[in-house]
Amino acid sequence: MKEKNFARFVLPNVLAMVGTSCYVIADTYFISVAEGSDGITALNLVLPVYGILFALGAMIGTGSATRFALQSAAGNAEGKDYFFNSVFWSLCVSLPFLIAGIFFPDKVLKLLGADENIVILGKDYTRIVLCFAPFFIVNYTFTAFVRNTGSPKTAMLATVVSGLFNIAADYVFMFPLKMGMTGAALATGISPVISIAICASGLLKKKGLFRISFKCVSFRRLLKSCYLGVSAFVGEISVSLTTLIFNFILLGLGGNSAVAAYGVIANTALVVTAMLNGVSQGMQPVASGYFGKGETSALKSVYKKALVLSVAVGAIALITVLAAAGAVVSVFNTEGSAELEKIATPGIRLYFIGFVFAAVNLANAGFYSATGRGAEASVISVSRGFVCISLFALVFSSLFGITGVWLSFAASEILTFAIGLAFSLLHKKYILKKKVAE
Repeated sequence: MKEKNFARFVLPNVLAMVGTSCYVIADTYFISVAEGSDGITALNLVLPVYGILFALGAMIGTGSATRFALQSAAGNAEGKDYFFNSVFWSLCVSLPFLIAGIFFPDKVLKLLGADENIVILGKDYTRIVLCFAPFFIVNYTFTAFVRNTGSPKTAMLATVVSGLFNIAADYVFMFPLKMGMTGAALATGISPVISIAICASGLLKKKGLFRISFKCVSFRRLLKSCYLGVSAFVGEISVSLTTLIFNFILLGLGGNSAVAAYGVIANTALVVTAMLNGVSQGMQPVASGYFGKGETSALKSVYKKALVLSVAVGAIALITVLAAAGAVVSVFNTEGSAELEKIATPGIRLYFIGFVFAAVNLANAGFYSATGRGAEASVISVSRGFVCISLFALVFSSLFGITGVWLSFAASEILTFAIGLAFSLLHKKYILKKKVAE
C-alpha cells in the first residue's frame, strides 16, 4: 500500500513537471527555427522572468498546500482556509508584473541585458508573458491543492493538456498565422489558463475541504505557508537567478552567441530539473501525511524511494548527455552555427555533471519541507539556488573563462551536498541523544 501511495503521487507529478518543461523546449525549438540564434538569445534573456513567476507561485501555492496537508492530517479545521488565502496573495504579488508588462516591457528587457536588436525582437514577447503573470502564479496553487487533496492524476492531466496545447499553438501561431515570437508568448500565456480550468473542475468536487471567503485571508497564514514553500521557491528561482547571472557573465565573455549556447543548455537542463522537482514535490503530500500521523517507518521508506529515483534520473541524464551532446545541441542549432556548436557541446557535458548531486539536494530539500523542517530546507535551497552558484560562477569565470561558467553549477551542487550531509549527521546525533535522555 505504501509503495502504491508513493507511486500514485510521485509519478503523475513527475510527468506533469516534464510536460511543463516540454513546452519550454518546444518554444525554444520553434523560436530557433523562426528567428535563429537571436531568437534563442531573446528567449534566454526572458527566462529569468518565468523563473521569478514560477518561484513565487511555487512558494505560495506549494507552501499553502503543504500547510493544508499537515493541518488536515492533524484534524485541524484551519487547513480549510489555506486555498483561498493562497489564491488571494498569489493575485496580489502578480500585480507588479502585470503593470510592467503593460507599460514598460522594453525596459525590462534592457534590464536583463538585451541590446537594441534583441529588444526589438523580444519586446512583444516580454509584454505578453508579463501580462499573463497572474495565471502563471495562481496555477501553482490550483495544481498543488489538487495534488494534495488526493487527485494527482488531475494535476498531471491539467499540466499535460496545457503543455500539449502550448506546443500545438506555438506552431499554429508562429508559422501558419505568422505571428513570430508574439505567437510563442501568446501560446505560453494561454496554457496556464487551461491548466487552472481543469484543476478548478477537480476542486469543485472537494467542496467540504475548503472555505471560500475573504475571512480566510491572513498575512500570518501566508508567512506560515511561505516558510514551508521556500525550498520550492528556491528550486524554481535558482534557474532564474542562474540564468540571469550566467547571461551577464557570458555576454561579457562571448556575446550573444555565448548566451544562445547557454539557452540551449539551460532549456535542456530544464527537463531534468523538472523531473527532479517532480519527485521532490510529489513526495511531499505523502511524507507530510505520514509525518502528521507519526508513522516513522513509512516516512523513511518514502524518503529512500524519492532519493533513489532522483539519483537515477540525474545519472541517466548525465550519461545521455555525455554520449550524445552534439545531437542534443544540433536540435536547437537550426542555423548550423559553428560558433554555437563550439561553445554549447562541451558546455552541456560539463554542466550536467552537477545533476547527480542536484538530485540528492532537491530530494533532501523537499523532504525537510514536507516534515516541517523549513530551516534546513531553506539553507539547502538557498545554497544551491543562489549563494554557491553565484560565487562559483563569478570566481570560476574569471579563472577559466566560459568553461568556468559551466563548471560552477556542478561545484555549487557538490558544496550543497556536503551541507545536506552535515544536516543529516547532526539530525541523527540529535535523535540519538533524545533517545538516551528518554
